[in-house]
Formats: sequence, structure tokens, C-alpha cells
Amino acid sequence: MPGNLAPLSLVLLPLVLAACNRRPPADPAFAAEWKAWHDRREERLRTPTGWLALTGLHWLEPGENRIPGLPGTFTLEAGRVTLAAARSDGYVLGGAPVERRALAPDSAGEPDRVQVGSVTLAVIERSGRFAVRVWDAAAPARTGFRGIEAYPPDPRWRIEARWEAYPSPREVEVPSVIGVATRELAPGRAHFTVEGRELTLEPTAEEDGGLFFVFKDATSRDATYGAGRFLSAGAPREGKVVLDFNRSVNPPCAFSAFATCPLPTPENVLPVRIEAGEKRYSDH
Repeated sequence: MPGNLAPLSLVLLPLVLAACNRRPPADPAFAAEWKAWHDRREERLRTPTGWLALTGLHWLEPGENRIPGLPGTFTLEAGRVTLAAARSDGYVLGGAPVERRALAPDSAGEPDRVQVGSVTLAVIERSGRFAVRVWDAAAPARTGFRGIEAYPPDPRWRIEARWEAYPSPREVEVPSVIGVATRELAPGRAHFTVEGRELTLEPTAEEDGGLFFVFKDATSRDATYGAGRFLSAGAPREGKVVLDFNRSVNPPCAFSAFATCPLPTPENVLPVRIEAGEKRYSDH
């Protein structure tokens, strides 16, 4: 070998390997559509009653309850929560002052949202228990929000899965971060392949016919939210359902300690890395 010149193959090998490992650029239209969706997602989080503004969750006991930092009393009686306050306390609902009112909870549909200053509150019901949820538009998590890091959009993670519909929806018990399981209906299962492995996810049914997946994968150890992520999909068609993992999102619990998120069932814990969608939120 003349001088110190290395063989040409040794010089070119690293370049060849780098080219093989480099992902092809995402389709511009696909990337633009994903970017528009991601921007809308962040904008919803920034609203005065988005998850970034959630500052409190106060479980109520039967009888009168007082909540630190809020005027008035919240009385739980016979499955109904009544707010009683002085006009000078400043509560308003729909622009009208509130002195005494039974508050519709979220289990009744759209809950009553009462405001006092920069704070909004509403009653939630979880498995027969009632709580007052509190948002503050001035919360530092909201005012200091800088966005959510995500994997680059990649069409390869938009997977057309085979849909196995159950003869009739089956009732499943979905765990949650507050230790209370809820009973939901699972209409079937989605079967798909990642890295040569056959995988299955079982969703619950949405009112509009869509599907809601709570899942966890191997990225939860180092890159995505540890408790898992959410994914919504449209209704199955002709035995297929599209799972666009690029649109996997962090649950509300990634942004606030006062959320009541569902957790993945054991069947929805995947042994592979789904390197798509939102990454772990660094501020919580």
C-alpha cells in the first residue's frame, strides 16, 4: 500500500453506512398535514381551560366542603354538588353572578363552568365520586408553555391494521392514575406488524363511532411519557383501521398532577419501540 493511504473501501464504508441509516425525507404534503394537526393540538393545550391551566382537583365528602383558595362552600348531597357564595365573592356563570347553584357535572354532558377572576372551576364525577376541578389561566405551566417535542412525522408509522370486530362489544375494566377503574366497551381489536412482530391493540369505543387507544411501548423507558400515550382512530372500514402513530399524544397527566387519566390495560403494552408521535413533556 503506497504511503499511508487507506484502501478506498475503508474510506467509503462509513459514507455508505450513513446513507443506509438515514431516513428518507417525509413526504412534504404528509409533513405539512401533520404540522397543521400538531399546531392545533398545542393551541388547544394553551386555552384557559386546557390541561396546562389545570391547578387543582378537590374530592368532595358528603356535606359542606371548603376548598383552599376558593370562596364559598360546595355541598355534596344525594349525588348533587351545590355552590353557595356571596355575590361579592365574584362567581359568574355565563356572565351572570352566582350565589347559589347546583352545578351540572361532566357526567351529565357539558359541565357548568363557573369563573372567579382568572380561575374556572367545574364538577367532575368518577365512578360515583365527585370532585371540583380548577383551572387558572395565569398558571405558570400555561404562560410558560414552549411546545411539545415530537418525532419527525413519518408515513411508515401510518399503519393500516386488520380489524377484528367482536360479535358484540365486550366490557373491559380500564385502570386509572387515581386508582379507580372505569368500565368501558371494547368493540374489537386491531392487528398489525412492527419490526416483523405481530401486535394487537384493543380500543374502547367513542360516541362518534371512532376508536380510542391507550397504549404503552418500549419508548416509555427513555423517550415518551412513562405511563403511556393516547391514540384516536376513525371507525373501521372494510375490515381495516388506520393507526397513525404520528398522532400519538401525551395524556393530560403528562401536563398536570391533577388529571384523572386512564392507563393501558396489560393487553395494550407493546414490546416494541413506537418512535412516532409526541415525546415526553419535559416540564412535568
